[in-house]
Amino acid sequence: MTLDSMPGSSGYLDLHPERKMFYFKNAYILRLTVVAGIGGLLFGYDTGVISGALLYIKDDFEAVKDSSFLQETIVSMAIVGAIIGAAAGGWINDAYGRKKATLLADIIFTLGAIVMAAAPDPYVLILGRLLVGLGVGVASVTAPVYIAEASPSEIRGGLVSTNVLMITGGQFISYLVNLCFTEVPGTWRWMLGVSGVPAVIQFSLMLCLPESPRWLFMKDDKEKAIAVMSKIYNLSRLEDEIDYLASQAEEEHHKKKDVSYWNVFKVKEIRLAFLAGAGLQAFQQFTGINTVMYYSPTIVQMAGFQSNQLALLLSLIVAAMNAAGTVLGIYLIDHFGRRKLALSSLSGVIVSLLILSGAFFVQSSGSTSVFYGWLAVIGLALYIGFFAPGMGPVPWTRDMWGNVSYCELDIEFDCGPDIPFVAESVGTGATFLIIAVVAVIAFVFVILFLPETKGLTFEEVERIWKERAWGSSGSNTQSLLEQGDES
Repeated sequence: MTLDSMPGSSGYLDLHPERKMFYFKNAYILRLTVVAGIGGLLFGYDTGVISGALLYIKDDFEAVKDSSFLQETIVSMAIVGAIIGAAAGGWINDAYGRKKATLLADIIFTLGAIVMAAAPDPYVLILGRLLVGLGVGVASVTAPVYIAEASPSEIRGGLVSTNVLMITGGQFISYLVNLCFTEVPGTWRWMLGVSGVPAVIQFSLMLCLPESPRWLFMKDDKEKAIAVMSKIYNLSRLEDEIDYLASQAEEEHHKKKDVSYWNVFKVKEIRLAFLAGAGLQAFQQFTGINTVMYYSPTIVQMAGFQSNQLALLLSLIVAAMNAAGTVLGIYLIDHFGRRKLALSSLSGVIVSLLILSGAFFVQSSGSTSVFYGWLAVIGLALYIGFFAPGMGPVPWTRDMWGNVSYCELDIEFDCGPDIPFVAESVGTGATFLIIAVVAVIAFVFVILFLPETKGLTFEEVERIWKERAWGSSGSNTQSLLEQGDES
């Protein structure tokens, strides 16, 4: 049997049109996707809301206004929490399931939102930021996995990408909320406190949803898994999908006996897949997206637009472009392909960053022309417009690097250049030029290391990595482990 004739591949779908499933054909799948995707909305809201809230936190706390270190700590403490939450999230997902992991993330996030809203001083505020970061971290590794494991392979890329749409939608909502509360007493407290609302909504809805069928099979709860799958697939396809998932669960059990955390870098195919996936996640962050969204109003003010309200309004427009670009990406990812989409996206990102860099370099030379301020805003909008459809969703599409989760590995990068800090050190123009260089490196990385995985199952992607590692013959996991020390 060739790859084109395997279930989930584009060739197989062409030969068996009854296996083609469309995004809006099954309301049950969409419901699972949207509810799980609220975790992405929490991520996006947290990313965007602090950019506007910080403008008013400085007004309330003199210590924050006078200390760039405190400002950066308030922003970055959520990143610290997210890294910890993401690291723990992989274990929580495996031990307790995707559903319980989501519920736990909602509880932690809601607690963090309450602490932030009631914070009497900057240090309690920082604690609240840490808590919401922990919740975001757990959610960020749970939502894509839950959606992917409940999705038919032919529409998995688009459905997983809806999580990214929720992230960008959350960012847009955060800027809208920021604008709404600019004239309300308590400004930033409302901005930050409102973030707990979607967490409470997701918690309530998630109680009514099932566990991931793949996880249920892994825990030998086949009866519940089949009940869930019967709502996803029609009868003509259900038996094949059950057999397929059962065989994969059995294979997974065998792999867990043979593969440990420490063996991951000994097995060549896993090492290649892990490094490709981790590298893409890293480049997503180091090309500046999260810090751009964290500091979007600040960047606008750096461009010469000093009014808080105007900075938030222009940032709202940028966030709207981010959400619109993600919608486009959801369509393109299963039609255009992951690799092509990432390369096209990075090409536009590089050009946009050069425009931003040039505009700020001219401003730093003493130019007072409003034109360059607007050029910087246009460059910022173009950056978001190119990033959102490609580098936004592609790294989240877990089939890009195969079913590496069988090693119990999950990685989430939520870091990147701190734009105000770096700008203070080397200048704003040089900062964006540095990020442009990183984007060029990312472009080369995608060309060299990322295969196209459009329409393939997790296991078919595994086969690609085996062929890259060992040639077309491939090998079973045990023999690879035996050869691991030599590789």
